[in-house]
Amino acid sequence: MAVTCVAASELLKNIKQIPILYVRTLCLLRRLSTSSSKCYNQQKQKLKSAPQQLVGVVGLEIHAQINSNSKLFSGSLVRFSAPPNSLVSFFDASLPGTLPVLNKRCVEAAVMTGLALNCTINEKSLFDRKHYFYADLPAGYQITQQRRPIAVDGVLTYSLVRGGKRSQVIRKNVSIKQIQLEQDSGKSLHDDVRSQTLIDLNRAGVGLMELVMEPDMNCGEEAAAAVRELQLILQALGTCQGNMSEGQLRVDANVSVHRSGEPLGIRTEVKNINSIRYLARAIDFEIQRQIDIVQRGGTVQNETRAYDSKSGETVPMRDKEGLQDYRFMPEPNLPPLIVYEDNASLPTGIDACQVVVVQKIKEGLPELPSVKRDRLVQAYSILPEHSFTLVNEDGLMEYFESVMKATKREPRKVIGWVTNDLLGHLKQQDMSVSQSPVSPAALAELLELQETGHISSSVAKQVFQEMWRSSGKMAPQIIREQDLGLVSDAAQLHSICQRVVDSHPDEVDAIRNGNRKVLNKLMGLVQRETKGRADPVLVREILQQKTS
Repeated sequence: MAVTCVAASELLKNIKQIPILYVRTLCLLRRLSTSSSKCYNQQKQKLKSAPQQLVGVVGLEIHAQINSNSKLFSGSLVRFSAPPNSLVSFFDASLPGTLPVLNKRCVEAAVMTGLALNCTINEKSLFDRKHYFYADLPAGYQITQQRRPIAVDGVLTYSLVRGGKRSQVIRKNVSIKQIQLEQDSGKSLHDDVRSQTLIDLNRAGVGLMELVMEPDMNCGEEAAAAVRELQLILQALGTCQGNMSEGQLRVDANVSVHRSGEPLGIRTEVKNINSIRYLARAIDFEIQRQIDIVQRGGTVQNETRAYDSKSGETVPMRDKEGLQDYRFMPEPNLPPLIVYEDNASLPTGIDACQVVVVQKIKEGLPELPSVKRDRLVQAYSILPEHSFTLVNEDGLMEYFESVMKATKREPRKVIGWVTNDLLGHLKQQDMSVSQSPVSPAALAELLELQETGHISSSVAKQVFQEMWRSSGKMAPQIIREQDLGLVSDAAQLHSICQRVVDSHPDEVDAIRNGNRKVLNKLMGLVQRETKGRADPVLVREILQQKTS
């Protein structure tokens, strides 16, 4: 049985502790930034020159840390950055006589994830021991689901945004071979100064879902888009927080190259990629590396590699020529895991609260990202690529919908402000939506002032900049302090327009000769004179009169 962390800490307190050197973590990237042109060109070349053209083949194995208060088989708490070896039970430390107790929450999370990915949920699944010997794996084996996992045969639909102005949304599918429950290992932290390796078992036994994707992708862009979509789904479900910088979502990429119509080539595995941007770069580099080897007449080695983010290259870790024998065997301390389709299938005398019922979980599924995008397009008549941006950026959809509730402006006008102005400023300063100094209510108020004719569009941009710089200042205050209100006095505008017309005779002649586009130049000059405050409709009318 599992025991408390306090008891484990008492047991382990005599272990010599050395300050842990934590590895610098990477920031979670909210924006999918991939080498799309490489992938797109590769696809085009494949169509043009098949079967001679070498193309990449990519499959993924993704470890998603289950969002649970305690570990998979013990009562130890799960918390990132806790003091080393402070969240370790007797079972986590693999002391003799301890037995695993399955966490129901982890099973429910796996079933929910399987349903969201259109998997078949196995009513009976099995646990196995996978033997390998690492210092951070105290038992010498990992409890996993090799023979019969909890979910199989799913599909993930993801979207790629392409085109010159990223105006083309392409939907693709990748097959999910299986989802299995398993334990995480501890962490080995290497102290190069003292030439020692330090072991932290806080992570040992944390529940993982391993999702195995079939080799249905061809480049880094596709893999990155698939992982981002999966990340959004897991976050929507609440089954995994998906914070890659904290190791909650780790990706292994299996990469090979071949010619269309021929058997798949020898693959390499790029391990433990913890950034979507790095995933795309690592895969694209590895594909090109293998293509170069094959074109030179060489042979790709079956090996495990790592991605070096500084050099942008993959580097060898160990070869896989000798097949490792994991000596899989049934886990003797855990019976088969049984889940039930619905309450009607429950055996007599079984309390529904004590078991996992698939139908109940299915009824509680939240709105998934793909459904959100379709809803946004239908509800607001926005373009599909705009819905893609709103859903893929954390918190942006909620921001947009909050603005829409507080303004009467057309959605297509609001979407430009949200995806261009707001998001542009956020990206420029590497901020999240929740950190925006301009609230949805403040932006809505600004847009209403523009819509009702109190300020021009150019002044609205100017006011937004000031609102961003001066957090807390509202649009009316800025307009009042800087005297940015719209100039609608006809006599004043007539005078300004007359000066502009008199000082630009060539432009006036061009307009009178039929070149009406030149009128926009004169309007710009009037706006410059008024610092963007002139009523554009009235200015156009006056200039048309004076140049006719």
